[in-house]
Amino acid sequence: MAELFSRLRKAFENKENRFEGESYDPETQYPAIRASICTGEKVAGFRDKRSGRFTEVMLIRSDKDLDEFKRMYHVDHITTEY
Repeated sequence: MAELFSRLRKAFENKENRFEGESYDPETQYPAIRASICTGEKVAGFRDKRSGRFTEVMLIRSDKDLDEFKRMYHVDHITTEY
């Protein structure tokens, strides 16, 4: 149990590299925002071109979050899906 909390603590202490294990392949995936029509919640992530599977990366609460997502993954254009 202590090992779990130490990993979580490290992840939150080092916010810049929190998603360092996450990457995407532009050949097989494209960046997308999945938005809820009912609640307005937005989640940024990547959709697999072949299977259509969506991988959530981060919650988008403001334009600042969206800009951070674009910066982290070097993305210019993001498709919004409802």
